[in-house]
Amino acid sequence: MNIQTNVSFQTSYELLQKLMDSAEIKTGNNLKNFNSRLVLIEGGGYEKLWLETQPMGGEMYAKRNMEAGLNNHLLFMETQRKDGRFPGSIALIDGKITPQFNKFQGFCFPSSALNMYYLMGKDPEYLNLLYISLEKFDTYLWNVRDSDGDGCLESWCKYDTGEDHALRYGDAPDSWSGEVPPKNCQIVPMASMDIMSFSYSSREILSKICRIQGNESRAEFWIKKALSVQNRIKNYLWDETKGACFDRDRNHNVMNIMTHNNLRAMYWNSLTHTMAGHFVTKHLLNPEEFWTNMPLPSIAVNDPLFRNITTNDWSGQSEALTYQRAIRALENYGYDHLIPYLGEKLFQAIGETCIFVQQYDPFTGKPSLESLEGIQDSYGPAMLSVMEYTARMYGIHIEHERIYWGTTGGHESLYEQVWGKHTYKIRNSGSRAEAFVDGKKVFEAGKDLKIITDIKGNLLDLRQFKTHADIRTIKTF
Repeated sequence: MNIQTNVSFQTSYELLQKLMDSAEIKTGNNLKNFNSRLVLIEGGGYEKLWLETQPMGGEMYAKRNMEAGLNNHLLFMETQRKDGRFPGSIALIDGKITPQFNKFQGFCFPSSALNMYYLMGKDPEYLNLLYISLEKFDTYLWNVRDSDGDGCLESWCKYDTGEDHALRYGDAPDSWSGEVPPKNCQIVPMASMDIMSFSYSSREILSKICRIQGNESRAEFWIKKALSVQNRIKNYLWDETKGACFDRDRNHNVMNIMTHNNLRAMYWNSLTHTMAGHFVTKHLLNPEEFWTNMPLPSIAVNDPLFRNITTNDWSGQSEALTYQRAIRALENYGYDHLIPYLGEKLFQAIGETCIFVQQYDPFTGKPSLESLEGIQDSYGPAMLSVMEYTARMYGIHIEHERIYWGTTGGHESLYEQVWGKHTYKIRNSGSRAEAFVDGKKVFEAGKDLKIITDIKGNLLDLRQFKTHADIRTIKTF
């Protein structure tokens, strides 16, 4: 199914207009043909599909190109190994689609893959393929990645969690294709909140698929399996006193490093709401740790292991990919009001040059322009983040069978989303917004609200982007 989609955006906010116009053009340049399959590569020097970025990025870009968004998911399912392992990356080598199984490279896949089912028009064959793929991968994880039998899944190399050059991994290899862990390393096999979250997310989405398919007993089975993973994270990796999760090294010793990976776990929805609340209030919003001038460094800036390295390195600087993942992470736990703040920080950090890079100095916000291969630009997660924060703040986002409308104040704007036969439009005066579905006005509202409707525009819920935002300003039609 190839539903036509398109986004148009005009605003009086000159910087954001420049950023959006540039991001639209440069992201379009990251569209490539992989053996006649249209895909969206990561860009910025990364010419492959990476499991940590490109399913998530494809789903975000489906607002503009459904074909690429769908292929960014299908290719991972189609190249999954018989034993259930997904490729960590997919390359085009000598004209041939080549899956690479030498790392996990994160797993930003299950939630975006499920949303694609709705965006593409609810194809039951796609949904069944997704179910089979997630079930096989979850089985693989528990067959292979609990090598010491302690009930906690393990990371075996730096690229398993996409933490290139991270000091916390010690002498761990960058990549690892073996089905047994490397020997004689200081840290790995490492009990990992990330890998545990891969399983939690898979099981949670499996439960949702079963519910869509009308199999309530199987849905209950999978949610109980997901909760068993969550309980193990809480009992083994969570420190109640410190209010954060910590991985454990090969000798089961707690690695007392304050990492942003807790926010990743929130992306995968694997923390309880209480756990997430503790991490956000104690650490994420702490200016001495993660809420720096340019928020979201990979390691808390007051941690002894923090390094402010300007080239690709997950030991310190704020990553565009973290900004991309932060949207779903915060929405999962009701911290929507932080999204406009982070979006504005990202807009200002990129600035008038419209050069889209991987990393930013957490103290100054200065973009780190030099990659290991030279001057970087057109890094996909940075460009998609700009477009996605804009959609959340001033525009429209479609999730399952709901429309999320943003009325962030201060600037005039017009955001239009074409989705198949439907057109969704929100016009913002800077202090008040009007929303339309297929030309019919469905509501008016004041500024700094997130308004949730069904696909016909009927009001379902309201959230505040700022504490002073007046929810009484909404008027439905």
